[in-house]
Amino acid sequence: MSGTKSSWPELVGILATLAATQIAHDRPDVAVEVLPPGAPLTPDYNAERVRVFIDNNGIVSQTPVIG
Repeated sequence: MSGTKSSWPELVGILATLAATQIAHDRPDVAVEVLPPGAPLTPDYNAERVRVFIDNNGIVSQTPVIG
């Protein structure tokens, strides 16, 4: 495993593009999904995925986590 980081609370409140770049830098082994408000979600857990929830302004609205 290339990294052990599994959550990024420090990214709440910044632009989604910057957050996605940081997550990809920290964990190049995971896929980053940027999700706008109301995006349909699958309930499955995926250890190779980080979901980044954003608001209508493209700002991260909650802590991105693995899963």
